Amino acid sequence: MNYYFSKAELGFYCDEVNESIPADAVEISEELYFSLLEGQSTGKVIAANLAGNPILTDPPEPTAEVLVAQAEETRTVLMKEANARIIPLQDAFDLGLETDEEKKLFLAWKKYRVLLNRVDTETAPDIEWPELPA
Repeated sequence: MNYYFSKAELGFYCDEVNESIPADAVEISEELYFSLLEGQSTGKVIAANLAGNPILTDPPEPTAEVLVAQAEETRTVLMKEANARIIPLQDAFDLGLETDEEKKLFLAWKKYRVLLNRVDTETAPDIEWPELPA
């Protein structure tokens, strides 16, 4: 079995599996093939050097837009958790059935939600997230 790497496609090919192999593909050893896949599983990125051979590189740094989007997604997830925690406490509070511990938790989660809503995601990755209530 022979393995190939195409710089143009940034893909691997095997002569026993693929019917056609791109013209720019270079043959690589099975050992290199599996080494590259292992590196990729640890967060590295497979790229091509100038000769068209596959190499492992560090992933590119995320752009400011990506960091902001990630921060917004994090805030959304945290907000959902806060809402899920507040709803049953709100019910107990609305019905006057809250315990002292529930009242304390209710106020802590509401404060957390307010602070979370105030997080400026545009400052990512330099965000100080509020601490989850204990």
